[in-house]
Amino acid sequence: MHSDKPVQLILDDGTVFEGRSFGSEKASAGEVVFNTAMVGYPESLTDPSYLGQILVVTFPLVGNYGVPDNTFTNGISDFYESEKIQVNGLIISDYSHEYSHWNAKKSLGEWLKENDVPGIYGIDTRELTKILREKGSMKGKIVFSGADETDFYDPNIENQVAIASCKEVITYGSGQKKVVLVDCGVKHNIIRCLVKRGVTLIRVPWDYDFNQLEWDGLFISNGPGNPDFCEETVKNIRKAMEGNKPICGICMGNQLLSKAGGATIYKLKYGHRSHNQPVKMVDSTKCFITSQNHGFAVANASLGSDWEPLFINLNDGTNEGIKHKTKPFFSAQFHPEAASGPTDTSFLFDMFVEKL
Repeated sequence: MHSDKPVQLILDDGTVFEGRSFGSEKASAGEVVFNTAMVGYPESLTDPSYLGQILVVTFPLVGNYGVPDNTFTNGISDFYESEKIQVNGLIISDYSHEYSHWNAKKSLGEWLKENDVPGIYGIDTRELTKILREKGSMKGKIVFSGADETDFYDPNIENQVAIASCKEVITYGSGQKKVVLVDCGVKHNIIRCLVKRGVTLIRVPWDYDFNQLEWDGLFISNGPGNPDFCEETVKNIRKAMEGNKPICGICMGNQLLSKAGGATIYKLKYGHRSHNQPVKMVDSTKCFITSQNHGFAVANASLGSDWEPLFINLNDGTNEGIKHKTKPFFSAQFHPEAASGPTDTSFLFDMFVEKL
């Protein structure tokens, strides 16, 4: 029998959920969002797109396969999507105190404590998710001693991309073609996917003027928070669009490329965070099951005359990618690099590299 400490999740509408702690015993606050994926918590927790958020995992049992070592090869994490846990807290229904997996080196609870991140189990995540679907993503806080232990926090009023981005230029690979990767909070599997395709990858901070460099292609990464804070990035992308070199974006990259093309972005009610989002390639009969993690979307109607949607979400009709009508510019709102799956759309990396 485990005697884990009582803990509360308090939503900003006054709703209180009682649970037990299995992570760091510290108060924390953020935007409460939910993910419906059945597996992949090591990848999700280290995804920088979750920066400033408290993650609710809807699949009931979590922790049963532990977590791997945080080892690196050539500066890239072997098993995670960044250097550390990015979420402000983790909310689950049933925590498995015992774990078993060939690659596991520690328990999920131990990992959370190492990263000073609180975790709660014993929460009715079905009821919590219903609230978030009906009312939308909302501010929440995890407290141990009382409601006044910490204040509510809205990550969307701060520049989360500036926090998540690298602080200096980093180079990977030694291929003939050079690709600039604008790091808005990049997942490491994007780096892996590009390097595996034989390019030299030049990773630059979100506000770095990459137009001063020599490059064959531009890649704009995923990232957390509100894209409206990234005007410096948009200005640099707009300058690059004056030429004809290939440009590709993923997730936040889709939104920033769209903004550079004159489109507007809006906040979704509760976002898309799962492994099973169906998207249709426009002007085709092709449908793909995709991994997604975003709270903002591109307004299709705001796309300029030079642009058109590339993918559409079949659940709600929202934009899932754009393409330029004459130049080699395109993007995807979903995650073709997956991590932790599915990998149905990894061909988008091939499409980009073939255009270099």
